[in-house]
Amino acid sequence: MNYIKESYTELITKVTWPTWRELQESSVLVFVASLLIAGVVFLMDWSFGVNPSDSIWKGVVGNLYDLF
Repeated sequence: MNYIKESYTELITKVTWPTWRELQESSVLVFVASLLIAGVVFLMDWSFGVNPSDSIWKGVVGNLYDLF
């Protein structure tokens, strides 16, 4: 029981919680970074081809192989 009391006291007195504005800014940053990473992964999939047997998703590299 002493552990719970000490943990509660530490959370109330020693932890610095972010303000609502800081929390919003961090959330926007995470969202933008997630979109950028998803875009990079999409471009890699598109350029190398997700499914070479499917004509739509051959990708740039798959289409170059068809030319030669």
